[in-house]
Amino acid sequence: MHRSRIHWLWPAAVALLVVAPWTPISATPVQTTSQAELYLSQFGYLSAKFRNPTSGSLLEKDTWEKAIMEFQSFAGLNVTGELDGDTMELMSLPRCGVRDKVGFGSDSRSKRYALQGSRWKVKALTYRISKYPSRLDRNEVDKEIAKAFSVWSEYTDLSFTAKKSAPVHIDIRFEVNEHGDGDPFDGPGGTLAHAYFPVYGGDAHFDDAEFWTIGKSRGTNLFQVAAHEFGHSLGLSHSDVRSALMAPFYRGYDPVFRLDSDDVQGIQALYGRKTGGGGAGGAGGGFNPPRTTSRPVQRDPDSELCSSPKIDAMFNTADGSTYAFKGDNYYKLTENAVAEGYPKKIAEGWPGLPGNIDAAFTYKNGKTYFFQGTKYWRYSGRQVDGDYPKEISEGFTGIPDHLDAALVWGGNGKIYFYKGSKFWRFDPLKRPPVKSTYPKPISNWEGLPNNIDAALQYTNGYTYFFKDDKYYRFNDRTFSIDQSDPPFPRPVAHWWYGCKNTPSTFDTLAGTDERPAGDDYNRGSGASSIWTNVSIILFSALLGLALNF
Repeated sequence: MHRSRIHWLWPAAVALLVVAPWTPISATPVQTTSQAELYLSQFGYLSAKFRNPTSGSLLEKDTWEKAIMEFQSFAGLNVTGELDGDTMELMSLPRCGVRDKVGFGSDSRSKRYALQGSRWKVKALTYRISKYPSRLDRNEVDKEIAKAFSVWSEYTDLSFTAKKSAPVHIDIRFEVNEHGDGDPFDGPGGTLAHAYFPVYGGDAHFDDAEFWTIGKSRGTNLFQVAAHEFGHSLGLSHSDVRSALMAPFYRGYDPVFRLDSDDVQGIQALYGRKTGGGGAGGAGGGFNPPRTTSRPVQRDPDSELCSSPKIDAMFNTADGSTYAFKGDNYYKLTENAVAEGYPKKIAEGWPGLPGNIDAAFTYKNGKTYFFQGTKYWRYSGRQVDGDYPKEISEGFTGIPDHLDAALVWGGNGKIYFYKGSKFWRFDPLKRPPVKSTYPKPISNWEGLPNNIDAALQYTNGYTYFFKDDKYYRFNDRTFSIDQSDPPFPRPVAHWWYGCKNTPSTFDTLAGTDERPAGDDYNRGSGASSIWTNVSIILFSALLGLALNF
């Protein structure tokens, strides 16, 4: 298959030693139900028993449709439950040989990064390139490999030292075809590379039949593929965040590559944050900036958001950026203020999208959905993703028109819609997607008012709701408005828009510049560490299950 057909796919990752030797995916297009059944069982969407066509196992319709929908959801396709052309085309493309569901966090997780479950017990790691590629200069390869490791050491206290001889922690080889590990490479355009988790040794193998390049848009970029593979060598599985390095999709050469916040959260969950300075933020929309007790960046007191903080919608994009919509304008938000150069016109930022949006969210397929009145739009980045607008009743059966807000809740990964005093849970993998027990009263979200304006799960893992000039931080662990000092709700103009001459609280502290010790002034700092966020995720998932929420 021509390389242009697969320029956005990430390489193969992580051959598991605990399963039977892997059989490479053929370049033969998936055109039949039987071929698709084998594919889905190969990659974890169906039981392994369906990999054997002579087993006589019967596949029930519900099981088949669920498997198709799960694959479509993970791959960012329209979730139809049908083996349509787009689904078969994606199945036909070369891809990694590892199951899509590996290790902790691979299903119904709040944080989208996935941890395989093993990690190195030391932080000073060594590596060597025991077999170099046949068509690249060795010195250049050394530089690219070191650069790929530095992607991960920038945000952790991990260090990587190259050695010329064994023993080392991570051995790197460029091989062709069968190379002794039971996972043969299949030539140009198929499997690009694979790596092993720490528990299996951490080694990384690259297919030398590929056209590896350095700093060029042609071929396959060695640095980006190596950085992805070394993520597996350190204990990370695939992420379903399209903008993440650890997504199983190779997006082509990126001359200004940077880690996504999802990748940073994942590696820091394994090895902690960097303690020697640097790497504290700046990845994919900002991650865990240092705390501060100074006032936020001062903005023009006459700006519209300062004088009238009420907004229409707020959402995160797939790259981790946060935007607020108000009327015909949109604002990009930094950690504590409005970015320079805003507002801008919605029609210019998202061509074809009207103003006065009711609600918006970005789903785990990387698509952003906008709602206004009776219609909705789907965008891939800043481009409309098909024939839109469409009727809400057509694409979101069971959800009302004229919504107040929407979000993807971290507790279970489901989509929640809010209108008036009620809310609805939407699960695209279920039929029907809205259970008959909905709508339910917003009062179930303890402390949350009716008629909210906007909602989102922010990059720090917390859920936020906005109404008029106030915002509320929701504690997914206790399932209630978070208890903090200053208390919630707080003035959104001060804390989110960085407006000067606005109070920091609605109580007696208003008008002061002081912030109590331990306050999470920077929204990105979350609950002081990634471990607190992970705890929130686990508790909220269990709570959501217990309450059938």
